[in-house]
Amino acid sequence: MELTPWETPAVIDYKKTMEQFGVKRIEEVLGDLKKEHHFFRRNIILGHRDFERIVDAIKHGKDFAVVSGMMPSGKMHFGHKMVVDLLKFYQKYTDNINIPIADLEAYWARNMSFEKTKELALNEYITNYIALGLDPDKINVYLQSKYQKVKDLALILSKRTNWSEMKAIYGFKGDTNMGHVFAPIIQVADILHPQVDKNLNPEPKPVIVPVGIDQDPHIRLTRDIANRAKEFRFIPPSSTYHRFMTGLLGGKMSSSKPETAIFLTDSPEIVKKKIFSAKTGGRETLEEHRKFGGNPEECVIYELFLYHLILDDRELAEIYQKCKSGELTCGKCKKMAYEKVVEFLNDLKERREQAKEIATKILEKKI
Repeated sequence: MELTPWETPAVIDYKKTMEQFGVKRIEEVLGDLKKEHHFFRRNIILGHRDFERIVDAIKHGKDFAVVSGMMPSGKMHFGHKMVVDLLKFYQKYTDNINIPIADLEAYWARNMSFEKTKELALNEYITNYIALGLDPDKINVYLQSKYQKVKDLALILSKRTNWSEMKAIYGFKGDTNMGHVFAPIIQVADILHPQVDKNLNPEPKPVIVPVGIDQDPHIRLTRDIANRAKEFRFIPPSSTYHRFMTGLLGGKMSSSKPETAIFLTDSPEIVKKKIFSAKTGGRETLEEHRKFGGNPEECVIYELFLYHLILDDRELAEIYQKCKSGELTCGKCKKMAYEKVVEFLNDLKERREQAKEIATKILEKKI
């Protein structure tokens, strides 16, 4: 299977993919910023394009924007939470955080109705984004289908590409509907619109787009079009690339396969069943595990600790070493993960009702 925004293989060779498309390793440009977020320290964010522009803006207090779109195709899970964690980091340095809801792409590429997309965006995504701690006063959330500025910019920028390029980048076939073909142009406008005012006059500034490696075709197209559209004086957008979380049973985490993910609305009973059924890096028997130790690198429970549940690096290192030595068994590890996830979700549930009211008001302003 090819790596595209709509088709992602279960296992990705990040090193090979980065080399193939010219994505650079991020540790080369992080500097002191590495201390600011565990995603940087733990190699969860591993690649970039022109991130040095954002490092410079943060270091010197310069203006920059963030764009992070959402495709509300199902319930929000811990894999999606990664995006919010990054946005919370950036909101310490800018209030220009843009969150497009890809309802046009959902309609064209996934055959989802606008009503269903809006419902999912409100009840699952925007509500959870705010409940997770994203400042509603520092975000610009909008539906693609309702934001005239983005649609107008997309129409202008569509002249800067052609069918041959779109086919080469995305592998479109002859039976692809033209809306699906146009969807990436809308995303180009999503990414570049912070660099123009409401009348589409140039306001150049660095823009960072944090994505998974499967979204890099959109980044490459946007950077090419930005360089061609000389009249706007665009700064080609920067990007960072994070690893995908492994599904609970191994392979890919997916909203369409509930057994692979912990959703932010799961009950304690469901969480317990999922965690205690999850793939680990333990040995076949307890005796072997005690003798030879486990493999945390192959354990989705350890990955939950790494990405979300344990922010203290020393505590995480201790768990790693105890697993490798065989002192920490898979049963104890799963119990620890279950307790931490349930505590987290219970706290989130309490904040969600108030967050939903705020989310509704935010979306109503854009319609």
